[in-house]
Amino acid sequence: MNYDIIVIGGGHAGVEAASASARMGCSVALITMDKYAIGRMSCNPAIGGTAKGHLVREIDALGGLMGKLADKTGIQFRMLNKSKGPAVWSPRCQSDRKLYSEEAYNMISSTANLEIVEETIKDIFVENGEVKGVEANSGNIIFGKAVILSSGTFLNGLMHTGLNSTSGGRYGEKPSMGITNSLVKLGFETGRLKTGTPPRLAKETINWDILEEQPGDKVPQPFSYQTDMINFPLLPQMSCYITHTDSTVHKILEKGFQDSPMFTGLIKGVGPRYCPSIEDKIVRFSDKNKHQLFLEPEGLDSGLIYLNGFSTSLPAEVQIEAIRKIKGLENAEMVRPGYAVEYDFFPPHQIDNTLETKSIKGLYFAGQVNGTSGYEEAAAQGLMAGINASSKILGNGDLVLKRSEAYIGVLIDDLVTKSTDEPYRMFTSRAEHRLLLRQDNADRRLMLYGAELGLIDKSIMNDISKRDMLINVGIELCSKIKLHPEDVNNYLISQNSSPIESIESVSKLCRRPEVELKSLLTLNGFDNNLNIKELLKDDTAARQVEIELKYEGYIKRQQETIARVEKYEDKNIPLTLNYLTLNALSTEAKEKLNKIKPRSIGQASRISGVTPSDISILLVYLRN
Repeated sequence: MNYDIIVIGGGHAGVEAASASARMGCSVALITMDKYAIGRMSCNPAIGGTAKGHLVREIDALGGLMGKLADKTGIQFRMLNKSKGPAVWSPRCQSDRKLYSEEAYNMISSTANLEIVEETIKDIFVENGEVKGVEANSGNIIFGKAVILSSGTFLNGLMHTGLNSTSGGRYGEKPSMGITNSLVKLGFETGRLKTGTPPRLAKETINWDILEEQPGDKVPQPFSYQTDMINFPLLPQMSCYITHTDSTVHKILEKGFQDSPMFTGLIKGVGPRYCPSIEDKIVRFSDKNKHQLFLEPEGLDSGLIYLNGFSTSLPAEVQIEAIRKIKGLENAEMVRPGYAVEYDFFPPHQIDNTLETKSIKGLYFAGQVNGTSGYEEAAAQGLMAGINASSKILGNGDLVLKRSEAYIGVLIDDLVTKSTDEPYRMFTSRAEHRLLLRQDNADRRLMLYGAELGLIDKSIMNDISKRDMLINVGIELCSKIKLHPEDVNNYLISQNSSPIESIESVSKLCRRPEVELKSLLTLNGFDNNLNIKELLKDDTAARQVEIELKYEGYIKRQQETIARVEKYEDKNIPLTLNYLTLNALSTEAKEKLNKIKPRSIGQASRISGVTPSDISILLVYLRN
């Protein structure tokens, strides 16, 4: 068997990598142990969330699948952080776990140029520093010009519940053995990480009446720009519910610490700092006598409830004893205990910003093998790996997104430049230009790339271009439209806003937090203007105009900051440069720069241990 691209793993990274590569015109083999496990949600049946929702919007703008899959299978949609500024608004949806995987399989299996191959890979072939193919446990040899490794938590996966350990990368599924050893022989550095999942409870055994209900948004917003709003949402919507642990629950859990694989040293891998297990929360936050838990349905027809916030690897008998002391769960039945899974990863300083490994041409890493956690981070990497592997084979240029362009750019730059020794999770605080990288404008920022790659239909790009033009016209009109005190003061007073004494523009008045743009534009007949009429009909465009006006000063400052540092981002450094020969650099800078091989002066300046003096020396060297 011979293909352009071989994708190992059918999780969220593998789905995006295989789909993008095939649609760009390459022949693709997606290798998975079980074709019906493609796109399976290993942990929480949800997509998006704080910063992760931004990633999904960006994946969609570039032509990826995750946003469409979420919209087709979502059973609750919520916009998080609406009480805060628009930079941190983040879409999230609760998904039907079974339907999500089924829809992912349908999309992949119907994609031209893409073949699903049910195999387990044990070896990767390399000749003269270039990947040539893979060998399966069955003995089959599969040849390819590029290989994308996106094996999730399956590399030498080991699952823990109490002192019981079982080989596997996910509940009921075998691990992948052999690939790590194959890559170690090629000189790759490897490590171990850990993640966990909570117990699943029987729906009918929960006392829902005494729990706090958490419904979805009354007017839900889809992830994908291509989703038809007329029929959205496509599925019936369900509520989640909230409860809490207390000191009694904590004391019961503490009894199991002596049999905890995390505290006894049985687990060697490092766990996620920002999504700790319940036992880790009790130790790290000993001053807190309760922790919030979310009861989330696994699907419309599922009898399972996911106990979000109760990730654990404690013995099963301790888990159920503690659960039955939680409000509403007094009679709960535990269908499956929580468990932790350890797996191999490859510290990401070994990859370039294209996600191609630095030492082996044609070999790409994407997803949890790079040390990340989360479906969204994995999908973003898979998409970029598929795009860059295909572009290289087709003779086109790399796509490397800047930190000022996308959260995807922040994610990959953080991994390559800073590496990680614990599961990396995306947060809005990681993006220094987050007011420009809002979830609502991902299409305006990135869809042109998707169109140029052939992943976005031209008709969709035309619609986005028209909206972009409408937004720009709207911003200009708002600076020109003037309001007299008699036109607007009654409205301002009704909003508890100070009345004006002289004429002011709509754009200036809109900067007030309590003032809504649409209300201003309907005063005194301004909505008779054709452009204003179009703007008011397009909620998305009107919302972006309002955000741009309200945060105009902050946005301008961020743009000025980007302009100042952009010259360093555009100052490229040859990837072949041997920093060890530059004697003027500090010893630490030589080692770090030679290890990471930054693409630009900007990236070099973000490496820990590289000083401004080192950067000046590099600039002089490059200039000469």
